[in-house]
Amino acid sequence: MKYWIGVASEDHVGIGVSGGFAQLCHGKGAPLNRMKEGDWLIYYAPKKSLNTQVPSQRFVAIGQILAGDAYPFEMAPDFIPFRKNVAYVERVKPLPLTVVSDFPLWQEYRARLRFGHFEIPEELFTFISSLMIKK
Repeated sequence: MKYWIGVASEDHVGIGVSGGFAQLCHGKGAPLNRMKEGDWLIYYAPKKSLNTQVPSQRFVAIGQILAGDAYPFEMAPDFIPFRKNVAYVERVKPLPLTVVSDFPLWQEYRARLRFGHFEIPEELFTFISSLMIKK
């Protein structure tokens, strides 16, 4: 089992959570296909919406990757991104990035946020998810 962080605007993450899918890196299939059934994904949202500069800067969703490969989905005639099915945790509270910044292991991974998708160690996943999942 592997653990991942995906980066997308908060409104786009919300669409994915509602639809039960992940879409990353402007619709590329390769990042999705690196994730296998049973892996976990945490979404970080740098801003509220793709078309605004209003910051979010928080972790906003957690889900477990379901079986199957990434599949194309036509959003518009000229935009057919890839998606992958995800079972999202329902009772999640957003976690500000500032909370995670104090965790020593995070410093090694923070710069990777600009890449849109990257693997993290289980220890970091457990730290973030334990603060997000409502009991």
